[in-house]
Amino acid sequence: MAEAFADPVPVTLNGKPAELPRGQSLLAHLVARGVDPARVVVAVNREIVPRARWSDLYPAAGDRLEVVHVVVGGASPDAGLEVDHDPLVIAGVSFRSRLICGTGKFPDAATMAAAHAAAGAEMVTVAVRYFDLDLGGRSLLAELDPCRYRLLPNTAGAYTAEDALHMAELGRAATGTNWVKLEVIGDKDSLWPDVAATVEACRELVRRGFVVLPYTAPDPVAAVRLEEAGAATVMPLGSPIGSGQGVLDVASIRRIVGRVHVPVVVDAGIGSPSDAALAMEAGASAVLVNTAIARAEDPVAMARAMRLAVVAGRLGHRAGRIPRREEATPSTTTAGVPRVE
Repeated sequence: MAEAFADPVPVTLNGKPAELPRGQSLLAHLVARGVDPARVVVAVNREIVPRARWSDLYPAAGDRLEVVHVVVGGASPDAGLEVDHDPLVIAGVSFRSRLICGTGKFPDAATMAAAHAAAGAEMVTVAVRYFDLDLGGRSLLAELDPCRYRLLPNTAGAYTAEDALHMAELGRAATGTNWVKLEVIGDKDSLWPDVAATVEACRELVRRGFVVLPYTAPDPVAAVRLEEAGAATVMPLGSPIGSGQGVLDVASIRRIVGRVHVPVVVDAGIGSPSDAALAMEAGASAVLVNTAIARAEDPVAMARAMRLAVVAGRLGHRAGRIPRREEATPSTTTAGVPRVE
């Protein structure tokens, strides 16, 4: 047996050159490295391999192996806090909460869990990343209860439509959901989306049976094209990802709301509760907030503040604001005012 393992098999493992023992199955290799097979998904040459085949799969020279999991990248709501009889409906699924949360950048898992509870979140995003085979890793699924939250794998880090499609398939295999937050980045500095590639990837993912929630530019034309491609929502950015600059082009959000029939979710750039309220007042169906909560001095308090702001903004939008005027107008009639003659 020692002789059978003497000549290693050269492969690419999680993007890096590696050598695997010859004659050792994929399952045996994972177990030998202390990896729980139930916590990961494996693709060989970009084809996702069902776990039932791992014991019979022997990597060949030149194979590209990817071992991935989802990583950090609703609680019971307060009575009467959410807007009654006004659910957010995406692809036929109803949500009471209109605040979607991220899972990255929190100082620890306990803070993340407490913040999600304070936010009243019912949907959270998760990222697809390589599993650290040397350290054993810890899957985010161990920290998130899929019965409590709808997991939304995202394709963050994809710079081509092809990469986004591959990451979406890995995310579906890792989480068991066909929902995906689609991101295809066109510029590394601003993280601005590549709209053409996003539309292309959206169309193909819908064909493959995914429910697609695409991140896009605050562009009404792009929003219409994504809806035509089958998107379940459109998710225009408020400002660059993680910048905290707020909603820089409120007029474009209003235009998008007026042109598409699917929910509009303002994603990226929210920095404060007033930003979230502004997006909702503009007619957005929901907002997605990660950095502003996770990096706040008190993430749990900020999560609750964001929740209140989203509810207030939604109520304000439904109530209908007064028109803006150039001149002042008295709030009380001037008729009958006592005067000294």
